[in-house]
Amino acid sequence: MAEPKSTVINTDVQQKDLSEALIIAVTTRAIFNLEEEHKLYLEKGKEEYTRHQQANQDKPLPPGTAFAFIQAVQYVNKMILKSNPAEKDLFDILVLSNNSPESGARIINSAKHYGLEISKFCFVSDEDSTQYLKSHGVKLFLSADRTDVCNALRRGVSAALIVQQEVQAPNTPLRVVFDGDAVLFSDETDQVFREQGLEGALQYEQAMEAVPLGEGPLKDFAMHLGKMRNKFSQETSPIRTYLVTARSGRDMGIRAIKTLREWGLAIDEAFFMDGAPKGPILAQIQPHIFFDDGIHNIQGAQNVGVPSAWVP
Repeated sequence: MAEPKSTVINTDVQQKDLSEALIIAVTTRAIFNLEEEHKLYLEKGKEEYTRHQQANQDKPLPPGTAFAFIQAVQYVNKMILKSNPAEKDLFDILVLSNNSPESGARIINSAKHYGLEISKFCFVSDEDSTQYLKSHGVKLFLSADRTDVCNALRRGVSAALIVQQEVQAPNTPLRVVFDGDAVLFSDETDQVFREQGLEGALQYEQAMEAVPLGEGPLKDFAMHLGKMRNKFSQETSPIRTYLVTARSGRDMGIRAIKTLREWGLAIDEAFFMDGAPKGPILAQIQPHIFFDDGIHNIQGAQNVGVPSAWVP
């Protein structure tokens, strides 16, 4: 297994069985608000940044966009183990950081301050951190750096760009919202729409109605999430999943529903928006994270305070 320059095992957390766990890697800027520190790094360089982090190593960093999501997956683990103490199909969180180990102490201290159950802290300094994702079995990578996300997707790992924003931590259970095309499903219909317009896309969907849609970049993550959700009844599940898609229910919803059925992926609620803004429905759902490939939809989610992750 390829290892980063420095990996710190968190001995305060029970280590998971990596062959069975749903492993999520997050960068420090995804989980904590490091925007001031990042600005310092860009303006004054790595040495000044490292000095600042060392001088403030006992001062907890404020929560970032993915913070509430990580708290919610911890809740899911707690509920799974309460139901079956021997269960190994759990979330496992590792932090992948471009910090050096010298400046990383503040990251570790901040995680411990908030009681975040992070199993490993991987400090890679100036390397491309995404080279370690597959060897660690990562199923989802969340980063605030677009290059990182694109590199991860090229390496075949589900990934999304965390959009920095102020968010209110919603209550449990874990709520995850997926867009359809180019996120959960492939972008085949989007391509037809770009080339032939709405009428062409409708005709394509009608002709392909019996053929399941291709897999999108977050399909594997959604499937593993669905497997964990199925350990519980719908009433008692600590996980709720949603499909919020620009597709219309009347003309383009049937193929999406048939695809989910073919995959064996149960979704708690599906909303076919027919091109309407997604912000109002997201404000009602109050998810811990919303995945979409459309920047305008991400902006709409930001406007209602919903933690968002863009899938480029």
